[in-house]
Amino acid sequence: MNELLGAIEKLSAVAALKSSFVAYPVVNGLHVLAIGALVTSVLLMDFRLLGAFASMPASPFQRLLRRVALFAFAVAVLTGITIFAVRARDYAASPVFLLKLTLIAAAIANFLFFSWLQAGRSETKPPTPLMRLSAVCSVLLWLGVLFAGRFIGFYG
Repeated sequence: MNELLGAIEKLSAVAALKSSFVAYPVVNGLHVLAIGALVTSVLLMDFRLLGAFASMPASPFQRLLRRVALFAFAVAVLTGITIFAVRARDYAASPVFLLKLTLIAAAIANFLFFSWLQAGRSETKPPTPLMRLSAVCSVLLWLGVLFAGRFIGFYG
């Protein structure tokens, strides 16, 4: 595994990224921006489900924020893979990085579970207690992803 990770770090595109004065900070900045957009849109959707912003119609609010969240997630994944490639061996050995990946996987599983709970339900029906619990879990998981990501920079 270490050989594969070392080979990733030696790819020409990764070497170009490492040596560029502009490219790496831009990719890193886009990653931070995407995570910010993702977490903000998810939190707003979850808070709406938990009773905040009740004066706003749920359907257009959630449709817009879900699109933002999915786009931001895609950008975060692409930029995250790019950042990972620069120090693949270090990141793969980092417990904080592995925690972040675990939290992301749990957040995705929670999203899929929530989508299953919501499937076929009328928008006029109030959320079930299980849906509300899923929203609380979503808030905690995505905030965990955000903080774990910040800790990677300080504790590798």
